[in-house]
Amino acid sequence: MSQDDKTNQQWGGRFSEATDAFVQRFTASIQFDQRLYRHDIAGSIAHATMLETAGVLTAEERDKIINGLKEVQSDIESGKIEWSIPLEDVHMNVESALTDKIGITGKKLHTGRSRNDQVATDIRLWLRDEIDSISAEMTRLQEGLIQLAAGEADTIMPGFTHLQTAQPVTFGHHLLAWNEMLERDFSRLQGCRKRMNQSPLGAAALAGTTYPINRDMTAELLGFNRPTANSLDSVSDRDFAIEFCAFASILLTHMSRMSEELVLWTSAQFDFINLPDRFCTGSSIMPQKKNPDVPELVRGKTGRVNGHLISLLTLMKSQPLAYNKDNQEDKEPLFDAVDTVKDCLRAFADMIPAIESKKDSMLEAARRGFSTATDLADYLVRKGIPFRDSHEIVGKSVAYGLETGKDLSEMTLAELQQFSDEITDDVFAVLTLEGSVAARNHIGGTAPEQVRQAAQKALTLVQSR
Repeated sequence: MSQDDKTNQQWGGRFSEATDAFVQRFTASIQFDQRLYRHDIAGSIAHATMLETAGVLTAEERDKIINGLKEVQSDIESGKIEWSIPLEDVHMNVESALTDKIGITGKKLHTGRSRNDQVATDIRLWLRDEIDSISAEMTRLQEGLIQLAAGEADTIMPGFTHLQTAQPVTFGHHLLAWNEMLERDFSRLQGCRKRMNQSPLGAAALAGTTYPINRDMTAELLGFNRPTANSLDSVSDRDFAIEFCAFASILLTHMSRMSEELVLWTSAQFDFINLPDRFCTGSSIMPQKKNPDVPELVRGKTGRVNGHLISLLTLMKSQPLAYNKDNQEDKEPLFDAVDTVKDCLRAFADMIPAIESKKDSMLEAARRGFSTATDLADYLVRKGIPFRDSHEIVGKSVAYGLETGKDLSEMTLAELQQFSDEITDDVFAVLTLEGSVAARNHIGGTAPEQVRQAAQKALTLVQSR
Protein backbone atom coordinates (compact mmCIF):
# COMPACT_ATOMS: atom_id res chain seq x y z
CA MET A 1 0.00 0.00 0.00
CA SER A 2 1.45 3.40 -0.96
CA GLN A 3 1.74 6.29 1.48
CA ASP A 4 -0.89 8.19 -0.54
CA ASP A 5 -3.24 5.24 -0.12
CA LYS A 6 -2.56 5.30 3.62
CA THR A 7 -3.41 8.95 3.76
CA ASN A 8 -6.68 8.42 1.97
CA GLN A 9 -7.46 5.50 4.28
CA GLN A 10 -7.21 7.88 7.26
CA TRP A 11 -9.29 10.82 6.12
CA GLY A 12 -9.41 10.99 2.34
CA GLY A 13 -12.78 9.52 1.50
CA ARG A 14 -14.14 12.96 0.65
CA PHE A 15 -11.30 13.76 -1.80
CA SER A 16 -10.99 12.88 -5.47
CA GLU A 17 -7.25 13.49 -5.86
CA ALA A 18 -4.15 13.03 -3.78
CA THR A 19 -2.73 15.92 -1.79
CA ASP A 20 0.08 17.82 -3.50
CA ALA A 21 3.50 16.72 -2.22
CA PHE A 22 4.43 20.25 -1.18
CA VAL A 23 1.11 20.70 0.63
CA GLN A 24 1.69 17.41 2.42
CA ARG A 25 4.99 18.68 3.73
CA PHE A 26 3.66 22.17 4.43
CA THR A 27 0.68 20.93 6.46
CA ALA A 28 2.42 18.04 8.21
CA SER A 29 3.50 18.34 11.84
CA ILE A 30 5.19 14.97 12.30
CA GLN A 31 8.59 16.65 11.94
CA PHE A 32 8.13 18.21 15.38
CA ASP A 33 5.12 16.62 17.11
CA GLN A 34 6.66 13.14 17.12
CA ARG A 35 7.96 13.97 20.60
CA LEU A 36 4.38 13.54 21.81
CA TYR A 37 4.30 9.81 20.99
CA ARG A 38 4.39 8.55 24.59
CA HIS A 39 1.54 10.81 25.61
CA ASP A 40 -0.43 10.01 22.46
CA ILE A 41 -0.14 6.31 23.23
CA ALA A 42 -1.05 6.85 26.90
CA GLY A 43 -4.16 8.75 25.84
CA SER A 44 -5.10 6.01 23.38
CA ILE A 45 -4.71 3.31 26.02
CA ALA A 46 -7.02 5.24 28.35
CA HIS A 47 -9.49 5.78 25.51
CA ALA A 48 -9.51 2.09 24.56
CA THR A 49 -9.99 1.11 28.20
CA MET A 50 -13.00 3.41 28.44
CA LEU A 51 -14.47 2.23 25.10
CA GLU A 52 -14.62 -1.32 26.43
CA THR A 53 -16.59 -0.25 29.51
CA ALA A 54 -18.94 1.70 27.19
CA GLY A 55 -19.57 -1.43 25.13
CA VAL A 56 -17.90 -0.06 22.00
CA LEU A 57 -15.02 -2.55 22.18
CA THR A 58 -14.97 -6.10 23.45
CA ALA A 59 -12.48 -6.99 26.17
CA GLU A 60 -10.50 -8.93 23.57
CA GLU A 61 -10.38 -5.95 21.23
CA ARG A 62 -9.36 -3.65 24.07
CA ASP A 63 -6.49 -5.91 25.07
CA LYS A 64 -5.39 -6.33 21.46
CA ILE A 65 -5.31 -2.57 20.98
CA ILE A 66 -3.50 -1.89 24.24
CA ASN A 67 -0.88 -4.57 23.65
CA GLY A 68 -0.45 -3.33 20.09
CA LEU A 69 0.05 0.25 21.28
CA LYS A 70 2.70 -0.88 23.74
CA GLU A 71 4.48 -2.69 20.92
CA VAL A 72 4.29 0.43 18.76
CA GLN A 73 5.88 2.45 21.57
CA SER A 74 8.64 -0.12 21.88
CA ASP A 75 9.20 0.03 18.12
CA ILE A 76 9.42 3.83 18.21
CA GLU A 77 11.91 3.80 21.05
CA SER A 78 14.06 1.19 19.33
CA GLY A 79 14.06 3.18 16.07
CA LYS A 80 11.98 0.70 14.06
CA ILE A 81 9.30 3.23 13.15
CA GLU A 82 9.94 5.55 10.22
CA TRP A 83 7.84 8.67 10.60
CA SER A 84 5.71 9.40 7.52
CA ILE A 85 4.99 12.93 6.28
CA PRO A 86 1.94 11.80 4.22
CA LEU A 87 0.43 10.57 7.50
CA GLU A 88 0.77 14.16 8.72
CA ASP A 89 1.15 13.88 12.47
CA VAL A 90 2.07 11.68 15.39
CA HIS A 91 -1.54 10.56 15.87
CA MET A 92 -1.97 9.15 12.37
CA ASN A 93 1.50 7.64 12.39
CA VAL A 94 0.82 5.78 15.62
CA GLU A 95 -2.63 4.66 14.47
CA SER A 96 -1.25 3.47 11.14
CA ALA A 97 1.51 1.52 12.88
CA LEU A 98 -1.07 -0.01 15.19
CA THR A 99 -3.31 -1.08 12.29
CA ASP A 100 -0.33 -2.57 10.48
CA LYS A 101 0.43 -4.56 13.60
CA ILE A 102 -3.04 -5.79 14.69
CA GLY A 103 -5.17 -5.36 11.61
CA ILE A 104 -8.72 -4.04 11.35
CA THR A 105 -9.17 -3.87 15.13
CA GLY A 106 -6.75 -0.94 15.15
CA LYS A 107 -9.22 1.06 13.08
CA LYS A 108 -11.74 0.90 15.93
CA LEU A 109 -9.52 2.88 18.31
CA HIS A 110 -10.54 6.27 16.94
CA THR A 111 -14.22 5.72 17.72
CA GLY A 112 -15.67 8.58 19.76
CA ARG A 113 -12.75 10.95 19.45
CA SER A 114 -11.10 13.33 16.97
CA ARG A 115 -7.57 14.45 16.34
CA ASN A 116 -8.77 17.75 17.80
CA ASP A 117 -9.36 16.46 21.32
CA GLN A 118 -6.52 13.97 20.90
CA VAL A 119 -3.86 16.63 20.30
CA ALA A 120 -5.28 18.87 23.02
CA THR A 121 -4.96 15.94 25.42
CA ASP A 122 -1.47 15.00 24.25
CA ILE A 123 -0.06 18.50 24.66
CA ARG A 124 -1.48 18.84 28.16
CA LEU A 125 -0.06 15.46 29.17
CA TRP A 126 3.33 16.35 27.69
CA LEU A 127 3.46 19.83 29.19
CA ARG A 128 2.40 18.53 32.59
CA ASP A 129 5.39 16.18 32.62
CA GLU A 130 7.69 18.97 31.46
CA ILE A 131 6.40 21.30 34.17
CA ASP A 132 7.20 18.65 36.78
CA SER A 133 10.72 18.35 35.36
CA ILE A 134 11.17 22.12 35.32
CA SER A 135 9.84 22.36 38.88
CA ALA A 136 12.51 19.93 40.05
CA GLU A 137 15.24 21.91 38.31
CA MET A 138 13.99 25.17 39.78
CA THR A 139 14.08 23.59 43.23
CA ARG A 140 17.67 22.46 42.64
CA LEU A 141 18.65 25.97 41.56
CA GLN A 142 16.96 27.59 44.54
CA GLU A 143 18.53 25.18 47.03
CA GLY A 144 22.00 25.96 45.70
CA LEU A 145 21.30 29.69 45.61
CA ILE A 146 19.93 29.83 49.16
CA GLN A 147 22.81 27.81 50.56
CA LEU A 148 25.29 30.14 48.87
CA ALA A 149 23.40 33.13 50.32
CA ALA A 150 23.57 31.71 53.84
CA GLY A 151 27.33 31.34 53.52
CA GLU A 152 27.66 34.95 52.34
CA ALA A 153 25.46 36.53 55.04
CA ASP A 154 28.37 38.59 56.38
CA THR A 155 29.98 39.51 53.05
CA ILE A 156 29.54 43.25 52.61
CA MET A 157 29.05 44.70 49.15
CA PRO A 158 27.59 47.93 47.77
CA GLY A 159 23.90 48.00 46.98
CA PHE A 160 23.00 49.97 43.89
CA THR A 161 20.23 52.11 42.51
CA HIS A 162 20.68 53.49 38.98
CA LEU A 163 23.87 51.35 39.05
CA GLN A 164 25.30 53.96 41.44
CA THR A 165 26.46 53.08 44.93
CA ALA A 166 23.48 53.52 47.26
CA GLN A 167 23.81 51.73 50.59
CA PRO A 168 25.84 48.78 51.85
CA VAL A 169 24.17 45.38 51.79
CA THR A 170 25.50 41.85 52.02
CA PHE A 171 26.11 39.46 49.17
CA GLY A 172 23.85 36.96 50.91
CA HIS A 173 21.03 39.49 51.04
CA HIS A 174 21.47 40.22 47.34
CA LEU A 175 21.32 36.52 46.45
CA LEU A 176 18.15 36.09 48.46
CA ALA A 177 16.58 38.84 46.33
CA TRP A 178 17.22 36.56 43.36
CA ASN A 179 15.52 33.73 45.20
CA GLU A 180 12.42 35.87 45.78
CA MET A 181 12.12 36.28 42.01
CA LEU A 182 12.46 32.54 41.49
CA GLU A 183 9.95 31.74 44.22
CA ARG A 184 7.31 33.87 42.49
CA ASP A 185 8.17 32.13 39.22
CA PHE A 186 7.75 28.73 40.85
CA SER A 187 4.33 29.76 42.15
CA ARG A 188 3.30 30.90 38.67
CA LEU A 189 4.41 27.57 37.23
CA GLN A 190 2.37 25.58 39.75
CA GLY A 191 -0.66 27.74 39.02
CA CYS A 192 -0.25 27.01 35.32
CA ARG A 193 -0.07 23.28 36.01
CA LYS A 194 -3.18 23.35 38.18
CA ARG A 195 -5.26 25.20 35.62
CA MET A 196 -4.20 23.03 32.69
CA ASN A 197 -4.76 19.70 34.45
CA GLN A 198 -8.18 19.06 32.90
CA SER A 199 -8.88 16.42 30.25
CA PRO A 200 -10.20 17.46 26.80
CA LEU A 201 -10.50 13.82 25.74
CA GLY A 202 -14.06 13.08 24.67
CA ALA A 203 -14.77 16.54 23.30
CA ALA A 204 -14.15 14.96 19.88
CA ALA A 205 -14.01 17.39 16.95
CA LEU A 206 -15.94 20.16 18.72
CA ALA A 207 -19.36 18.89 19.80
CA GLY A 208 -18.70 15.73 21.77
CA THR A 209 -19.77 12.29 20.58
CA THR A 210 -22.96 10.24 20.38
CA TYR A 211 -21.24 7.23 21.93
CA PRO A 212 -21.86 6.57 25.66
CA ILE A 213 -18.35 7.57 26.71
CA ASN A 214 -17.18 8.12 30.27
CA ARG A 215 -15.00 11.24 30.35
CA ASP A 216 -14.54 11.06 34.11
CA MET A 217 -12.95 7.66 33.65
CA THR A 218 -10.42 8.74 31.03
CA ALA A 219 -9.60 11.86 33.02
CA GLU A 220 -8.85 9.75 36.08
CA LEU A 221 -6.84 7.19 34.12
CA LEU A 222 -4.64 9.99 32.73
CA GLY A 223 -4.15 11.73 36.07
CA PHE A 224 -6.27 14.79 35.28
CA ASN A 225 -8.27 16.47 38.02
CA ARG A 226 -11.45 16.52 35.94
CA PRO A 227 -12.74 16.61 32.36
CA THR A 228 -13.02 19.98 30.66
CA ALA A 229 -16.51 21.49 30.86
CA ASN A 230 -17.23 22.63 27.30
CA SER A 231 -16.47 20.70 24.12
CA LEU A 232 -16.00 23.81 21.95
CA ASP A 233 -13.51 25.34 24.36
CA SER A 234 -11.82 21.99 24.98
CA VAL A 235 -10.47 21.58 21.46
CA SER A 236 -9.65 25.24 20.79
CA ASP A 237 -8.15 26.35 24.10
CA ARG A 238 -4.41 27.03 24.17
CA ASP A 239 -4.41 29.25 27.24
CA PHE A 240 -2.23 26.73 29.04
CA ALA A 241 0.49 27.04 26.39
CA ILE A 242 0.30 30.84 26.50
CA GLU A 243 0.38 30.80 30.28
CA PHE A 244 3.43 28.55 30.30
CA CYS A 245 5.22 30.85 27.87
CA ALA A 246 4.25 33.83 30.04
CA PHE A 247 5.84 32.04 33.00
CA ALA A 248 8.89 31.25 30.86
CA SER A 249 9.22 34.88 29.75
CA ILE A 250 9.11 36.19 33.31
CA LEU A 251 11.51 33.50 34.52
CA LEU A 252 13.99 34.22 31.73
CA THR A 253 13.64 37.95 32.36
CA HIS A 254 14.62 37.33 35.98
CA MET A 255 17.48 35.08 34.94
CA SER A 256 18.59 37.69 32.44
CA ARG A 257 18.76 40.29 35.21
CA MET A 258 20.83 37.86 37.27
CA SER A 259 23.02 37.19 34.25
CA GLU A 260 23.64 40.90 33.71
CA GLU A 261 24.88 41.22 37.28
CA LEU A 262 27.08 38.15 36.94
CA VAL A 263 28.60 39.59 33.76
CA LEU A 264 29.25 42.92 35.50
CA TRP A 265 30.61 41.31 38.64
CA THR A 266 33.12 39.15 36.76
CA SER A 267 34.52 42.17 34.90
CA ALA A 268 37.82 43.72 35.93
CA GLN A 269 35.97 46.93 36.71
CA PHE A 270 33.86 45.26 39.42
CA ASP A 271 35.88 42.13 40.25
CA PHE A 272 33.26 40.97 42.77
CA ILE A 273 33.10 37.26 41.93
CA ASN A 274 34.85 34.44 40.16
CA LEU A 275 33.06 31.92 37.96
CA PRO A 276 34.70 28.51 37.58
CA ASP A 277 36.48 28.01 34.28
CA ARG A 278 34.04 25.31 33.19
CA PHE A 279 31.31 27.94 32.78
CA CYS A 280 33.47 30.33 30.75
CA THR A 281 35.36 30.42 27.48
CA GLY A 282 38.40 32.24 26.14
CA SER A 283 39.10 34.49 23.21
CA SER A 284 40.52 33.35 19.88
CA ILE A 285 42.81 36.39 19.77
CA MET A 286 43.18 37.76 23.33
CA PRO A 287 44.88 35.17 25.55
CA GLN A 288 44.01 36.94 28.79
CA LYS A 289 40.23 36.76 28.31
CA LYS A 290 37.84 34.71 30.42
CA ASN A 291 34.37 35.29 29.05
CA PRO A 292 31.20 34.59 31.12
CA ASP A 293 29.48 32.83 28.22
CA VAL A 294 26.87 30.93 30.24
CA PRO A 295 25.20 34.00 31.77
CA GLU A 296 25.57 35.88 28.48
CA LEU A 297 23.76 33.11 26.62
CA VAL A 298 20.99 32.95 29.21
CA ARG A 299 20.61 36.70 28.84
CA GLY A 300 20.47 36.29 25.07
CA LYS A 301 17.95 33.42 25.10
CA THR A 302 15.44 35.60 26.93
CA GLY A 303 14.58 37.24 23.60
CA ARG A 304 13.61 34.00 21.92
CA VAL A 305 11.36 32.96 24.80
CA ASN A 306 9.69 36.37 24.83
CA GLY A 307 9.17 35.90 21.09
CA HIS A 308 7.44 32.57 21.64
CA LEU A 309 4.95 34.22 23.99
CA ILE A 310 4.15 36.88 21.41
CA SER A 311 3.88 34.17 18.74
CA LEU A 312 1.26 32.23 20.70
CA LEU A 313 -0.70 35.32 21.66
CA THR A 314 -0.79 36.39 18.04
CA LEU A 315 -1.69 32.87 16.92
CA MET A 316 -4.82 32.83 19.07
CA LYS A 317 -5.98 36.42 18.88
CA SER A 318 -8.33 36.09 15.87
CA GLN A 319 -9.42 32.47 15.91
CA PRO A 320 -13.15 31.75 15.86
CA LEU A 321 -14.35 28.70 17.76
CA ALA A 322 -13.59 25.88 17.54
CA TYR A 323 -10.43 24.19 16.20
CA ASN A 324 -8.48 25.73 13.29
CA LYS A 325 -5.37 24.49 11.51
CA ASP A 326 -3.59 27.57 12.84
CA ASN A 327 -3.28 25.71 16.12
CA GLN A 328 -0.69 23.42 14.62
CA GLU A 329 1.62 26.40 15.03
CA ASP A 330 1.36 26.20 18.82
CA LYS A 331 3.81 23.34 19.18
CA GLU A 332 7.14 24.63 17.93
CA PRO A 333 7.11 27.79 20.08
CA LEU A 334 5.96 25.82 23.10
CA PHE A 335 8.47 23.01 22.55
CA ASP A 336 11.36 25.45 22.13
CA ALA A 337 10.28 27.49 25.16
CA VAL A 338 10.30 24.34 27.30
CA ASP A 339 13.69 23.21 25.95
CA THR A 340 15.21 26.65 26.47
CA VAL A 341 13.91 26.99 30.02
CA LYS A 342 15.22 23.56 30.95
CA ASP A 343 18.67 24.27 29.52
CA CYS A 344 18.95 27.67 31.21
CA LEU A 345 17.85 26.30 34.56
CA ARG A 346 20.30 23.42 34.33
CA ALA A 347 23.14 25.82 33.54
CA PHE A 348 22.26 28.08 36.47
CA ALA A 349 21.65 25.22 38.90
CA ASP A 350 25.14 23.91 38.13
CA MET A 351 26.85 27.32 38.06
CA ILE A 352 25.34 29.37 40.91
CA PRO A 353 26.53 27.19 43.83
CA ALA A 354 30.06 27.33 42.36
CA ILE A 355 30.30 31.15 42.49
CA GLU A 356 33.24 32.40 44.57
CA SER A 357 32.90 35.84 46.12
CA LYS A 358 35.86 38.22 46.21
CA LYS A 359 35.15 39.66 49.64
CA ASP A 360 37.96 42.23 49.69
CA SER A 361 36.93 43.70 46.35
CA MET A 362 33.30 43.91 47.43
CA LEU A 363 34.23 45.58 50.72
CA GLU A 364 36.49 48.10 49.03
CA ALA A 365 33.75 48.95 46.53
CA ALA A 366 31.27 49.48 49.37
CA ARG A 367 33.68 51.99 50.93
CA ARG A 368 33.49 54.12 47.81
CA GLY A 369 30.54 56.29 46.90
CA PHE A 370 29.50 57.47 50.40
CA SER A 371 27.31 54.41 50.92
CA THR A 372 26.64 55.30 54.59
CA ALA A 373 25.27 58.76 53.82
CA THR A 374 21.70 57.68 54.58
CA ASP A 375 22.89 56.26 57.91
CA LEU A 376 24.28 59.68 58.81
CA ALA A 377 20.96 61.31 57.88
CA ASP A 378 19.07 58.82 60.06
CA TYR A 379 21.56 59.50 62.88
CA LEU A 380 20.79 63.24 62.73
CA VAL A 381 17.04 62.55 62.74
CA ARG A 382 17.49 60.58 65.95
CA LYS A 383 19.23 63.70 67.33
CA GLY A 384 16.03 65.66 66.71
CA ILE A 385 16.81 67.25 63.34
CA PRO A 386 14.00 67.06 60.74
CA PHE A 387 14.82 64.65 57.93
CA ARG A 388 14.83 67.29 55.20
CA ASP A 389 17.34 69.34 57.18
CA SER A 390 19.37 66.19 57.86
CA HIS A 391 19.32 65.43 54.14
CA GLU A 392 20.79 68.87 53.39
CA ILE A 393 23.46 68.56 56.08
CA VAL A 394 24.61 65.20 54.76
CA GLY A 395 24.55 66.49 51.19
CA LYS A 396 26.98 69.25 52.18
CA SER A 397 29.21 66.77 53.97
CA VAL A 398 29.28 64.56 50.85
CA ALA A 399 30.20 67.58 48.72
CA TYR A 400 33.06 68.26 51.16
CA GLY A 401 34.13 64.64 50.86
CA LEU A 402 34.23 64.90 47.08
CA GLU A 403 36.43 68.00 47.35
CA THR A 404 38.82 66.42 49.85
CA GLY A 405 38.75 62.85 48.55
CA LYS A 406 37.49 61.54 51.89
CA ASP A 407 34.67 59.13 52.66
CA LEU A 408 32.37 60.08 55.54
CA SER A 409 33.99 57.46 57.75
CA GLU A 410 37.43 58.98 57.05
CA MET A 411 36.52 62.49 58.20
CA THR A 412 37.48 63.72 61.66
CA LEU A 413 34.87 64.68 64.20
CA ALA A 414 35.82 68.33 63.71
CA GLU A 415 35.26 68.04 59.97
CA LEU A 416 31.83 66.53 60.48
CA GLN A 417 30.84 69.04 63.15
CA GLN A 418 31.32 71.94 60.74
CA PHE A 419 28.03 70.77 59.19
CA SER A 420 26.13 70.14 62.44
CA ASP A 421 26.85 70.60 66.13
CA GLU A 422 24.62 67.62 66.86
CA ILE A 423 27.27 65.22 65.55
CA THR A 424 29.27 63.63 68.39
CA ASP A 425 31.75 60.77 68.89
CA ASP A 426 29.06 58.10 68.59
CA VAL A 427 28.65 58.92 64.90
CA PHE A 428 31.56 56.69 63.86
CA ALA A 429 29.70 53.55 64.85
CA VAL A 430 27.02 54.61 62.39
CA LEU A 431 29.43 55.35 59.57
CA THR A 432 31.05 51.90 59.46
CA LEU A 433 29.85 49.47 56.82
CA GLU A 434 29.42 46.74 59.41
CA GLY A 435 27.31 49.03 61.59
CA SER A 436 25.21 50.08 58.62
CA VAL A 437 24.17 46.57 57.58
CA ALA A 438 23.74 45.41 61.17
CA ALA A 439 21.41 48.32 61.97
CA ARG A 440 18.83 47.06 59.47
CA ASN A 441 17.82 44.26 61.79
CA HIS A 442 14.25 43.67 60.71
CA ILE A 443 12.42 41.18 58.48
CA GLY A 444 13.71 41.65 54.97
CA GLY A 445 16.67 43.71 56.20
CA THR A 446 20.39 43.40 55.54
CA ALA A 447 21.57 42.46 59.04
CA PRO A 448 23.60 39.24 58.76
CA GLU A 449 21.47 37.47 61.35
CA GLN A 450 18.33 38.44 59.45
CA VAL A 451 19.90 37.13 56.24
CA ARG A 452 20.71 33.80 57.88
CA GLN A 453 17.18 33.49 59.25
CA ALA A 454 15.68 34.40 55.88
CA ALA A 455 17.89 31.84 54.16
CA GLN A 456 16.85 29.09 56.57
CA LYS A 457 13.18 29.94 56.12
CA ALA A 458 13.53 29.98 52.34
CA LEU A 459 15.41 26.69 52.30
CA THR A 460 12.79 25.02 54.49
CA LEU A 461 10.07 26.22 52.11
CA VAL A 462 11.87 24.95 49.02
CA GLN A 463 12.75 21.59 50.53
CA SER A 464 9.16 21.02 51.68
CA ARG A 465 7.82 20.90 48.12
